[in-house]
Amino acid sequence: MKHVTSRALYDYWNRLRGERAAPERGEIAPGEIRHILGDTFILDIDGGEPRFRLAGTRLCTLVGGDLKGRAFASLWQEASRRESARAVALVLDNQAGVVAGAEARPEILAATAPAAEQIDLELMLLPLRCRGKTHARMLGALSPAAPPDWLGLAPLSPLTFTSARVLWPEGADRPATAGALQDRRGHLMVFRGGRG
Repeated sequence: MKHVTSRALYDYWNRLRGERAAPERGEIAPGEIRHILGDTFILDIDGGEPRFRLAGTRLCTLVGGDLKGRAFASLWQEASRRESARAVALVLDNQAGVVAGAEARPEILAATAPAAEQIDLELMLLPLRCRGKTHARMLGALSPAAPPDWLGLAPLSPLTFTSARVLWPEGADRPATAGALQDRRGHLMVFRGGRG
């Protein structure tokens, strides 16, 4: 984890979960993470495609609009949607966290100056239980290392997925389930195996 936001969210989530695989959604207290709340979100997975249930103001400003109700896949370029979906599946099926890298540019410059103003972002995805169910919610954050000068003036173009790494709960040493990140693509890690 490179970004302060990701480290802070992971530490908070890890403290809440204790000895469990994941904390309950109802245990999340926004006031305890108020310094990173603007970059955080909760995904609703109950019923199929992951959608934003809540999203912080900095994150909404970064993408140029309210994310509530939008599909998580809508953040990604077509070529990166498969990897983002696999990262979500890995978190849900293994009850482990994922930290991933992404790249994007201001939308206004993406078509005219593709090499200009690229920013690197870090995505954190962490499992949450909701009323005992394991495949219902997910806590996450998406943040640049430093807010770009143009934040609020131009939304980001769709994101490109660049890397991913599993964050196993402390003490767990097991392979990820099949169906998640199964082969090497660029900087993506290879995960094979079954439930441990």
